[in-house]
Amino acid sequence: MPQPYPKEFRDDVIQVALNRDSKTTIAQIAKDFGIHEGTLNKWIRQAEIDAGNKPGKSTDESAELRELRRRTRLLEQENEVLRRAAAYLSQANLPSKGSTRS
Repeated sequence: MPQPYPKEFRDDVIQVALNRDSKTTIAQIAKDFGIHEGTLNKWIRQAEIDAGNKPGKSTDESAELRELRRRTRLLEQENEVLRRAAAYLSQANLPSKGSTRS
């Protein structure tokens, strides 16, 4: 997977695209900066969502959701380890079949 562009670069390209004159196309701006036109369109859409101009998930919400999913996965793994440890320890404390306790 290619490395993401730096945030400063993306912000600069978005500002140029949003402040362009009527004769300049998105395709020309993308070509000038050496990025794909679809990438620039995606950046502009996300910038409009982040600014509250369009509905959708903001960048902050996406980052929070990603972090919460990671945390949930970790807690589920910890839960599974504890469940297995409890089962193992309960088996270890059972008397053996040959026990002669009275």
